[in-house]
Order: sequence, then C-alpha cells, then structure tokens
Amino acid sequence: MSSITLDALNAGERGKVTQVSGTSDIQRRLLEMGITPGTTVRLVRFAPMGDPLDIEVRGYHLSLRKNEARQVTLDRL
Repeated sequence: MSSITLDALNAGERGKVTQVSGTSDIQRRLLEMGITPGTTVRLVRFAPMGDPLDIEVRGYHLSLRKNEARQVTLDRL
C-alpha cells in the first residue's frame, strides 16, 4: 500500500486514514467530522473547478477544500 494524501485520490477511489495533520484548528475540525485514523473514506467527485472535493465518510457526504484534504494521509485501498 502506498501512503498519499486525500486530495491525490481519483474519483471513486477509497483509502484508510492513517494520519490527520495541519494546524490545530484544521486538525480538530477534520477529527470532529469523523475523519479519524482507521476510518475508510471514498472520494466521490470533484467540483467543476476542482475544489471542493466531495468525500464519503462513515455513510455521509462531506465537502472539503483541497488544502484541508491535503492534511489527511491515507493508504489507498
């Protein structure tokens, strides 16, 4: 498995979160949204201009900016 950041996934791909980094505010926000180590996420699609990203985590959809998604490291599944 290769470690990449969430913004590097292609639409439809899944990954398992290994680390959430960034400033304490961004890190706390991502963790509160359910993006925690061990969680599987799926990149559903990109917005027409490429930002934000639509991801599925724990059965619901979230929109994340690319700079936020870059703070999430995962292993591609």
